[in-house]
Amino acid sequence: MVIRTIVKIDEEKCNGCGKCISPCAEGAIQLINGKARVVAEELCDGMGFCIGVCPQGAISVEQRQTIEFNREKAESQPRSTDISIKCFKCEKGENERYLIPMRYQMESIWVCTRCLPSLIHG
Repeated sequence: MVIRTIVKIDEEKCNGCGKCISPCAEGAIQLINGKARVVAEELCDGMGFCIGVCPQGAISVEQRQTIEFNREKAESQPRSTDISIKCFKCEKGENERYLIPMRYQMESIWVCTRCLPSLIHG
C-alpha cells in the first residue's frame, strides 16, 4: 500500500450519466447499479480527466492510502470507442483532433488544439 492521489466519486451526487467513463483511459471507472464507481484502484492514475466532464461535481481527487498504480494492467485495458468527448467549439471528437480539458466561463470543457488559439485570443 502507498499514499497517492486517487479519484473519489460521491455516489450521492452522481446521477449515473456515465460521462466520466470515456475520459478514464485506464478503465478504472464503470457504471454499477446506475452510479459511477472506481472499480479497480490500481487502474486509477489520479490524473482526474474525469473530473471536468462530471455535470454534478461528484468527482474529486484525494491523497490517501491505496494500492499502487499498475501501469501494465491499465495499459492492457480495452479502450473506449465512445466519442462523447468533443470540442465545445467545433464539436470535433478525440478521434479527429487532440483535445485538452480546461475551464472556461466557470465550466469544465474540452477544446481542440485548433480552436484553442481563438479561445485565448478571441
